[in-house]
Amino acid sequence: MRQIALDTETTGLLYHQGHRIIEIGCIEIIDRQITNKFFHTYINPNRHIDEGAKKITGLTDKFLLDKPPFKKIVTTFFEFIYTADELIIHNANFDINFINNELKLINFKITNIKSKFKIFDTLNYARKIHPRKKNNLNILCDRYNVNATKRIKHGALIDAKLLAEVYIKMTSTQNNIIYENKTKDINPKTIPHLKSGILKANKYELKNHINYILKIKKNI
Repeated sequence: MRQIALDTETTGLLYHQGHRIIEIGCIEIIDRQITNKFFHTYINPNRHIDEGAKKITGLTDKFLLDKPPFKKIVTTFFEFIYTADELIIHNANFDINFINNELKLINFKITNIKSKFKIFDTLNYARKIHPRKKNNLNILCDRYNVNATKRIKHGALIDAKLLAEVYIKMTSTQNNIIYENKTKDINPKTIPHLKSGILKANKYELKNHINYILKIKKNI
């Protein structure tokens, strides 16, 4: 199974107010293993970046001036994701709306990626298994022991990599157990009854068992 963890950075929060994508990052996952294949590009949005977005991403208008517009990277982008069985996105509606808006602006043959790809929204999934908890990417990294120390700023590629790691751990049913909305690794050393498949009777239980056997023998 081929999955793609995907993230975008934008000039602002609302696409319908004219904000645009400035960075896309994608990480390939094959059969729940992160591969060394990825897609990453910066994009010239042909507009100014909001101050809030500059602080979050560290990207500037000057840095993006010589970067390609979306229409120059769209073919390469789709070549990378096209054979994916599923796109993994955190708060998927945000990224999908921005990508669809970019596709419409250039009259691309695909105008809605939801019509072409199965989407797994890690935020929606996290809210189901961790209700009434905060579930942003930083918190999920901490909750699932994913090292996010390199995430000084929001970046599409590093966020996609962290998202891929979080997704694999969050959806694992083999190595994790959920207790009261907290995920803990199973450690046999800390769970006595998992150390061995044999349960030994204590002295009291042995005495009762012997007395029971003696009563049976008397009645035979």
